[in-house]
Amino acid sequence: MRVVAVATWCYLVWVALSWTATVEFAVAGLLVSLAVGLALSPLGHLPGPWTLLRPRRAAAVLALGTWVLVHSTASSLRLAARIWTPRRPLASGMVIVPTRARTDAELAAVGILTSLVVDSQLVDLARADDELQFHVLQAPAGGAEDARRAINGPVERLLLGALGRREEST
Repeated sequence: MRVVAVATWCYLVWVALSWTATVEFAVAGLLVSLAVGLALSPLGHLPGPWTLLRPRRAAAVLALGTWVLVHSTASSLRLAARIWTPRRPLASGMVIVPTRARTDAELAAVGILTSLVVDSQLVDLARADDELQFHVLQAPAGGAEDARRAINGPVERLLLGALGRREEST
């Protein structure tokens, strides 16, 4: 099943990137996907895309995607307003926040999804301390937990829900 899962994800990416519906592209994509599936399947388990068909997971992934889309658009508009009105004060800085992401995949997803929102860009992570460092355009007031709630908390809550893992309390 590992080969099938990797090959299926690879084929979906192939279709999304090529966006061509010819027999040649479909067959080439299938062959490349199977080769990638065979090569990468020994690296570990990967849930297949069919796991998104579970209603709770589909709803959680939809909520996560919606949150990222809305906040990415809003932060891009705020950044454009800052650029067009350069006299507005900018309180940018570096913020270190705790994270509830534990696995490599969770950390990668939190880093990518939070960085799509241009208000905060992941700079570094300290796995041993379960902390992330962000460059932010507007440093949130309050402590590290307040910053976590503002920056990575919503993404982590939605992501962990999509993965079927409850967020731990600290």
